[in-house]
Amino acid sequence: MPAPSLPPGRRTLLLAGLGSALAACSSGHPSTPTSPSGPNSPNSPNSSPSTSTSTSTSSAFPAPAAWQPGPGELQPDVKLRAVQVVEAIGGWPPGGQGVAAARQRVAALGADPGLADQGGALLADAPQAALEVVYAQYGGLLTDSASVLVVCRQWLAGPDGAPVSTGSTVDVRLSSAAPRWEVTALHPADPGSAAAALSDPATRVLAQPRIALPPAAVADVRSGQVHDAALAAMLALAGTYAFEVSVVRSGHPLLVFGTDRPSDHPQGRAFDTWRIDGRAVVDPATPADLVDSFMRAAAAAGSYNVGGPRLLSGGATANQFFSDATHHDHVHAGFRG
Repeated sequence: MPAPSLPPGRRTLLLAGLGSALAACSSGHPSTPTSPSGPNSPNSPNSSPSTSTSTSTSSAFPAPAAWQPGPGELQPDVKLRAVQVVEAIGGWPPGGQGVAAARQRVAALGADPGLADQGGALLADAPQAALEVVYAQYGGLLTDSASVLVVCRQWLAGPDGAPVSTGSTVDVRLSSAAPRWEVTALHPADPGSAAAALSDPATRVLAQPRIALPPAAVADVRSGQVHDAALAAMLALAGTYAFEVSVVRSGHPLLVFGTDRPSDHPQGRAFDTWRIDGRAVVDPATPADLVDSFMRAAAAAGSYNVGGPRLLSGGATANQFFSDATHHDHVHAGFRG
């Protein structure tokens, strides 16, 4: 089984300080990648994922709907089980904070209550929290085991009761069992601290409204640990497409699932895209030509390793394109260092 993702770090420290001054951060609600807002506006998809105070009052605390699998998902019950555990840990009513309460919520699902101990920064010390799953993407899918990358936004009640926006990506590991797959481990993202200075491609990606990044991915870019080749490819793709990234560096398995080969993601040399021009890659109603053209454009932008729901012909090298069950729900673009 692949080595676990890195333990939670920076976000734990940030969220522990809810009573102190709060920096600007990501939108409190999902935004489309075609949003005209700038990089620091409240509605920008690429604002900082640390913490920010919403203009809402406690009476308008977010109440996102539970995530449900859409059309075209492979083994949707596996994804749903992973999401249910993350939602149980990361969202609670007033007074429901703490590991003990999270254990009870997880146990109510029929899952191992000890999983709550692995919740990391999702279990911030706040009196109330709400969690919204942006998407649940496979990090690996084999016959008897799986990795589901649960990309999420979270709102925490601040000192005045107003929601504070943050988020993470959790690598959820599962094993097959009857009557349903069992969650065996959680590995929350650890993007690292923000860099003192960013490269020009990093700054431009964060400012590009046609590239929607979830909170952990924003923090990845801000950490300065994403390779410029991957960032430049994002910018090139944004010239033609508006797209939503699921995972960049943190929150992804360290190894290619089911192998002993290092993944390009933790090294900052890959990104995954789950929605293109408002159409989910996994949805059968999404035109195949749209996804296939995006894959070819990623290759033209410098990716040596492009995966997706279909195996494409051609390519600069014999194995530039690939397809498998794991990549049925997203497009992977990997880059050399």
